[in-house]
Amino acid sequence: MSKEWRLKDAVAIAKKGQKTPAGYYNLAQMLKDPVESGANIRGCGTCLDSRGIEEEELIGGIAVGKMLDLARWAEESAKVIVF
Repeated sequence: MSKEWRLKDAVAIAKKGQKTPAGYYNLAQMLKDPVESGANIRGCGTCLDSRGIEEEELIGGIAVGKMLDLARWAEESAKVIVF
């Protein structure tokens, strides 16, 4: 598996309804705090599509866009965290 493929898998962290084993982090739950604090969280629509994840399956507050949107958002942002 290439590094590029693994990076695209990061979109799954915003999927609601995750059932993580005891002792593991629920990444969707961890995203809720920044969203509720007003952070703009963005996801790649192409990456979501390729994993069969619909926008309705994501936690609230996640904006979905195309790669051009993501490039524009990154350029316009004062701070960007990529995962």
